[in-house]
Amino acid sequence: MSDDVRKGQWSGWLDREAFRQRFRRRFFDPAFSGENDAIDRLEAIAWEGYRGSRKSPVTRRAGEGFADPEAKLSVEWLEARDAVMRAAAEHADASQPARALLVVGAARTDATCPGEVSKSWRIAGLVEETLRAGRVEVDRLDLSELVGEPGRTIHPCKGCVSTAMPLCHWPCSCYPNHALGQSNDWMNEIYPRWVRAHGIVIVTPVHWYQVPSVLKLMIDRLVCADGGNPDPTSTGGKDPAKAKALELAGWDYPRHLAGRAYGLVVHADASGAEDVRRALSDWLDSMGLVDAGPAARLDRYVGYYEPYATSHQALDRDEAFQEEARNVARALAQAIPDVRAGRLRQPDVKPPRDK
Repeated sequence: MSDDVRKGQWSGWLDREAFRQRFRRRFFDPAFSGENDAIDRLEAIAWEGYRGSRKSPVTRRAGEGFADPEAKLSVEWLEARDAVMRAAAEHADASQPARALLVVGAARTDATCPGEVSKSWRIAGLVEETLRAGRVEVDRLDLSELVGEPGRTIHPCKGCVSTAMPLCHWPCSCYPNHALGQSNDWMNEIYPRWVRAHGIVIVTPVHWYQVPSVLKLMIDRLVCADGGNPDPTSTGGKDPAKAKALELAGWDYPRHLAGRAYGLVVHADASGAEDVRRALSDWLDSMGLVDAGPAARLDRYVGYYEPYATSHQALDRDEAFQEEARNVARALAQAIPDVRAGRLRQPDVKPPRDK
């Protein structure tokens, strides 16, 4: 059964002209026209990398601790793995201060087209101030940087886990893929930030009954944190048949982020706040994180069915909501010592079925 790998979806390689056109679109600005010869040389190099499938052009021996120590692994993946391991050691060190990762899930920013800060960014400021008052160090992860900074990218999840859980590596090994020009992936910096934290707070608006796309990109790429395989050599890299055989032989679904406390602040203007808050709670619960109590799970409407143009003024007026957001931070600050000491955790029961 493990050899039953389904094929037939891929439409084939781009031809040279199609590849060239896509490559050169990055240099549409006439300011690049004086470098056409140089761009052509770079395109030729990129074409050879694409045709040669040079996903990870720089590798080294995996070394001890891997199923196949002689296998070649991407140096970029090994660096990401080392960063995750260092973060895990810091997380487990009782002498380290309490830490919270504060995720701002809004895409809006005054750095680009919207021309104005998001309400989530302002609410996150209240949460951060309250956490720091509770003697919790705060690492703010503002996902609006994806749209406001050059070179910031979270590439989409490729769904390796749906082929077989062990094919989904921890941390993700799908990127960078230099053959496809899929570089500058931010997740290798984000994974250690989740691992290092003792508590997580997500502050997000609702976009069309869902979380904003910048937040969903990160959520999908965190699938490897729940059951992901820390040893790519055990699957021969990305060999689906080997991964299927490994899962069918018995997979323990390691939960790499379990035991951290979490809080949520979800706000909307007309609909979807409760549904999004529940979806986020279900996601975090499923990874083994522990909610910091009812006060830490907040969904509210700001300026309900009022003009978007005055939404910041609506937030200014809603002092009760501001205080509720602070209460999310207070609840998390109180929960972190308990999760670190093992007094607050999910029930220690084994589910009858694997994920």
